[in-house]
Amino acid sequence: MGQQHRRMATATVLLALLPVTLTACGDDREPTEGSAPATRQAPAQEAAAKSRERVQAYLDALAARDTAAGRSQLCAPLQATFDTAATGPNGDFADHFTVPQATITDVRTGPHGQEVSASITVAAGSRTATRALLFTVTRTGADWCIAGEAPGGNPAQPAGTP
Repeated sequence: MGQQHRRMATATVLLALLPVTLTACGDDREPTEGSAPATRQAPAQEAAAKSRERVQAYLDALAARDTAAGRSQLCAPLQATFDTAATGPNGDFADHFTVPQATITDVRTGPHGQEVSASITVAAGSRTATRALLFTVTRTGADWCIAGEAPGGNPAQPAGTP
């Protein structure tokens, strides 16, 4: 009979704690006007925002000719290649290039991470050229970094298109 009393006591304790446990799980309702805003963005929105930030920081470093700032936006595997190629004759940070304009044109999810398209105007002496670049941005742990850069890019999506 002792075994049955133990089971009954355990079941009673569990049922008594159930409302407390469920209350601690949180409230999934939408915030009402005047309530504190959500501190976390949806994962897709966060990925797009972080990817845009990383590429914009790289473009800013490119325009400022700051190789250290540009390098810091890249994932570790790309940094070794960057060190040897960035300031070479055709590198992004070559001495004879200037970047009078660089604009992000599109951000979307791709097969290898976030794809950030940019239009970059490069000047060398009196000649200028505008090129499209596609940056791939991935998450590494708690941070984001540029994992790839290639010619081309995605066409801009119309406003309101997911």
